[in-house]
Amino acid sequence: MDAAGRIRTFITSNFYVAEGTSLGDDVSFLDSGIIDSTGVLEVVAFIEEQFGIRVNDEEMLPENLDSIGKIVAFIARKTGG
Repeated sequence: MDAAGRIRTFITSNFYVAEGTSLGDDVSFLDSGIIDSTGVLEVVAFIEEQFGIRVNDEEMLPENLDSIGKIVAFIARKTGG
């Protein structure tokens, strides 16, 4: 499974996503009410464990973590891929 698929599965398994809601790559987790500030910490722990990267405090920003697409791009930047 690709990174986007792994992230989507994690989000839909661990947070409330309304049934029938399409969780597209650009859907904002915060604006949609899917994830709150505490949930961000869970997402960070998942990213670190699954992708073997360290998310620094200054990187915990919506620009990096507020959608599947943003997380995939962040992981690519961190891993050089």
